[in-house]
Amino acid sequence: MLDFDELRELAADVRVFVELAEDKAEALRAVIAAYDVVLAIFPTEEGMGLHVIKGGDILDQIAKSRAHATYSHTAIAVPDLQHAQALKILTAPVEQRIAA
Repeated sequence: MLDFDELRELAADVRVFVELAEDKAEALRAVIAAYDVVLAIFPTEEGMGLHVIKGGDILDQIAKSRAHATYSHTAIAVPDLQHAQALKILTAPVEQRIAA
């Protein structure tokens, strides 16, 4: 079970890391490459929205098996769902970007 407060803290850490980087795009790609699961978080009318940028297959396997698995995860704050979807496409492996 993911904790929204933890996700906010992770997103804050990622934001600081990217802001301090000379090449912000490369820093964001490095963060996404470093984790098994990367979630985009964004404000919604209901509170907070989530979109899986990377690791959806891992989360699906956990949900289907109802087992706990060990995986690394982080979060990236984005302004809305459209930005989360774009980030997923832009950071996907080349083969997946071509198919999209």
